[in-house]
Amino acid sequence: MYNPQTDDEKSSKIRYRTVFISDVHLGSPACKANLLFEFLKNIECDTLYLVGDIIDGWRMKRSWFWHQSHTDVIQRVLKLARKGTRIVYIPGNHDEGFRGYAHMALGNIEILREDVFETAGGKKFLVVHGDEYDAVIQYARWLAVLGDKAYDLVVWLNGIIAWLRAKLGLPYKSVAAYLKSKVKNAVKFIENYEVKLAEVTKERGLDGVICGHIHNPQMTDIEGVQYINDGDWVENCTALVELEDGTLELINWPQMRLTVGAEQTADVSSAQN
Repeated sequence: MYNPQTDDEKSSKIRYRTVFISDVHLGSPACKANLLFEFLKNIECDTLYLVGDIIDGWRMKRSWFWHQSHTDVIQRVLKLARKGTRIVYIPGNHDEGFRGYAHMALGNIEILREDVFETAGGKKFLVVHGDEYDAVIQYARWLAVLGDKAYDLVVWLNGIIAWLRAKLGLPYKSVAAYLKSKVKNAVKFIENYEVKLAEVTKERGLDGVICGHIHNPQMTDIEGVQYINDGDWVENCTALVELEDGTLELINWPQMRLTVGAEQTADVSSAQN
């Protein structure tokens, strides 16, 4: 159960066996670092997977942005590592510079290109960011960069609408996610991406795949393969968690914290302002 607290308080935290987060995009104004810091502060786990695009190198190359809350997130992850949590960092396309350090370890932090994760129940999952299976990234990088700039505009618009909805007492709703669900080409791209990852997973003889990249949190079965996308911390603020018995759950932190009556300590639409 969610229980807001300081590090000095003795009340119990939310206990998970494993936690997966991706697409944080530290270094981008759109990153909901305050919410992620809050989430990390109120959980404990044996293993934390950082499934790519944790730092937005693309955005930072265009113009420098870094908020104290972004530093807070990094410090929190390092603190978890110092306390014994195993951290597995699988770089994505936006933080691809770290891929050159694959198979290196610093304390409890490991850098890998991909991993095979086994649940407490014995199921095996491929863990990968997913950009390797995105045809646009692989064969038309210029188009991906152009699309990234357009996405920045959509996220900016998303922030304004979220602010207005909050003023009117309406719940947060992602404009970017809504557009993805309505634009035919976007829907087709997501379907192709999911099917491709499921095919690769099936060829490897694994039970499922855990990925990120497309900012579309999802748990579904594709021809016998469990496809799980843990979402992002720009639009949705979601994470995949494994309970002690091996059950996997996709959680939405803004909804979770409000459902149990937590005080809102970070505004979803303007966490960096």
